Amino acid sequence: MRRSIGPTVVVAVFGMLFGMTLRYLVDSPEEGTAANYLRSGLHGFGVALAGWTTHLYFASRRSGWISRWPLLTDLAVRSAAMAIVIALSILLLESLLNWHGIEARWLVEKFPRIAAAAFFGALLIGAIFELTRLVGSRVLLNVALGRYRTPVREARVLMFLDLAGSTSLAESMGELRVQNLLTRFFFDIDAAIVAHGGEVHAYVGDEVIVTWPLDDRTRDGRSIDCFFAIVDCIAEKAESYRQEFGMVPGFRAGLHSGHVVISECGSSRRQLAYFGDTVNVTARLQEHCKEAGRNLLVSSDLLRHVMPKPALSAEPLGQVQFRGRKAAIEIFAVERRI
Repeated sequence: MRRSIGPTVVVAVFGMLFGMTLRYLVDSPEEGTAANYLRSGLHGFGVALAGWTTHLYFASRRSGWISRWPLLTDLAVRSAAMAIVIALSILLLESLLNWHGIEARWLVEKFPRIAAAAFFGALLIGAIFELTRLVGSRVLLNVALGRYRTPVREARVLMFLDLAGSTSLAESMGELRVQNLLTRFFFDIDAAIVAHGGEVHAYVGDEVIVTWPLDDRTRDGRSIDCFFAIVDCIAEKAESYRQEFGMVPGFRAGLHSGHVVISECGSSRRQLAYFGDTVNVTARLQEHCKEAGRNLLVSSDLLRHVMPKPALSAEPLGQVQFRGRKAAIEIFAVERRI
């Protein structure tokens, strides 16, 4: 909920400014009074909030019923719902903010066009939103700008996090129920990832790959904090998981930092791919969690750049030689202090 406050304020302010700008561009100079500008600003403010509230509903788990429908039906229903909400909010605001009341001419001539424009605008916004959800806003922007048309080397923090015991779960619960569990799990932990500045690079089976730029912003340990925020998130929803799946999902993660090579791959379907030793080491760290009996393993390379919070302890586990790699790597188990 907290992460929607900032965008909500931005949308509300934009709506107000848009309403006032529209008043300036469309109406005659004689109508450019302070009272009219204020009324138009409040009109835009209310309409923007109404549309944004509808969007937040469809972006939440409460709208899970519609996600089972075909995408085109999904988009049509979302757009129609948003258009109705926006049209009704315009109608309500027109009656509240116009002290002369709603004119019959406006209701017959302008309101149908406003409703139609609201529907097609919502359809366009919905299509853009679905596109960003499919490929990620950062990926979409970078592909559009051509940033990774040729391979680029960047310093990154990587986290590989996977569901523990997914193979045995598939045997006991069935593949469809396990997939429902994974879908729910990935949805629930997304807020913690975004709140800590992480970006989901990919979902691979029962695993999610999260990345952060390795810069001054990530020296505060947000990548490590992200893991424990996920722990808290699942703990808060434990009873809900027990009721729906008869268990609470466990998970393990590996965190490592270093340089990766990022490049666009594919032709019919473009995506960003990460290559290099950093990717391989992070994957091996995550796999080593089971052998080490720990839920979070981090590398010494990461701890040279990132300082864990005082509430966390980093226990050295010595050096480990991962398969396919000549040099050993020093690893640490990070846990909360009791």
